[in-house]
Amino acid sequence: MEITDVKVIPVDDEKLKAFVSIVFDQCFVVTDIKIIHGPKGLFVSMPSKKRKDGTFKDIAHPLNNQMRQYLEEKVLSVYRQQVGSGGGASSAPPPPPAAGAPGEGDT
Repeated sequence: MEITDVKVIPVDDEKLKAFVSIVFDQCFVVTDIKIIHGPKGLFVSMPSKKRKDGTFKDIAHPLNNQMRQYLEEKVLSVYRQQVGSGGGASSAPPPPPAAGAPGEGDT
């Protein structure tokens, strides 16, 4: 399973830094992931639902440490690139210029 897209929406808050959605294998999306600034730095919080007793239960989450590490590295990498560059909200590179676009093939 591969993460094929990461969309980051930065938030101006002391602890909550961004909302994230990720796409797996270009066919399955998980939304409402959060990037949180905690006592030990940034971490990824999976989507959760508040129970009647006030506790939270993850709705979707990695089943092993290898997948958790892969997901966190990918999400935090895109977040840092975006915040550092002030760029767009996706990990996808900009599309190539259309054929025949100005400046292309003008020799």
